[in-house]
Amino acid sequence: MNAFFIVCPLLFLAGFLDAIGGGGGLISLPAYLLAGLPVHSAIATNKLSGSCGTALATFQFIRRGLVNWHLAVPTVAAAILGSSLGAKASMAVDGAVMEKLLLLVLPAAACIVLRSRSFRDGGTIVLDARTWATALVSAAAVGFYDGFYGPGTGTFLIIAFTTAARFPLKNANAQAKVINLTTNLTSLGVFLTGGQVVFALGLAGAVCNMAGNFLGAELAVKQGARITRPVILLVLALLALKLLGIL
Repeated sequence: MNAFFIVCPLLFLAGFLDAIGGGGGLISLPAYLLAGLPVHSAIATNKLSGSCGTALATFQFIRRGLVNWHLAVPTVAAAILGSSLGAKASMAVDGAVMEKLLLLVLPAAACIVLRSRSFRDGGTIVLDARTWATALVSAAAVGFYDGFYGPGTGTFLIIAFTTAARFPLKNANAQAKVINLTTNLTSLGVFLTGGQVVFALGLAGAVCNMAGNFLGAELAVKQGARITRPVILLVLALLALKLLGIL
C-alpha cells in the first residue's frame, strides 16, 4: 500500500507538467523506483501509466482542433520506427553514452527556450519543405531517444516544432503529444514482451497521471507561452541535475 501513496501523487504532478511542457518522466520514473520496483519493471510500468496520461492530453488537443493530421500521420510512422529501434538499442547499449551527449545538448536547448521569438502563441502553420523535414527528422530522432532513454521527450519535440518548423506554441505542443503518444505505445509494446509491467501499480498511477494531464492540457491551451516556457526551462534544469547525479 505504501507504494501507492508514493506513486499516485507524484504521477499526478508528472502528468500535469508533461501536458504543459513535456518531461513528466523525470518525475514518474523516479516515483516507481522510490516505490521499490526494480529498474526494468519501473521503466516498463512507467510506460504504461505515461501512455494513458499522454493519450488523454493528446485527446484534449485534438478536441480543440490543434493537431494537423496531414503532418501527424507520416510523423507517427517515423516515430514508430525510431522508438522501436531505440527500445531495442536500450537493451544492448550503455545509456551513459546518451547521458554525456545530453549534457552538451541541454545548455543549447535552454538558450533556444530563452529566446523571445522561439515561442509564440499566434501565427499559422505552413507545410513547406522545412516543416516536413523538421517534423519527420524530429519524430524519428526523438522517437529513438524516447525508446532508448526517455526523459524530456515532449520538451525536445516542442522545441523542434517551435524553432525549426516555426509552429505556434499550442500547435507545437499538440503535434508533440501525438508523436510522444506513439513513441510511448511503441516502446511499451517492446517492454511488455519482457513481462516486466506491474499492472496494479501502473494502472493506479495511470489514473493519477491522466488527471494531471487533463488539468495541464487545459492550462497549456489557455495560458500558452506564459506557462509553457517556464515549465520547459524547469524540465531542462531537472534533466541536467538528474544527468549530473544530483537528483
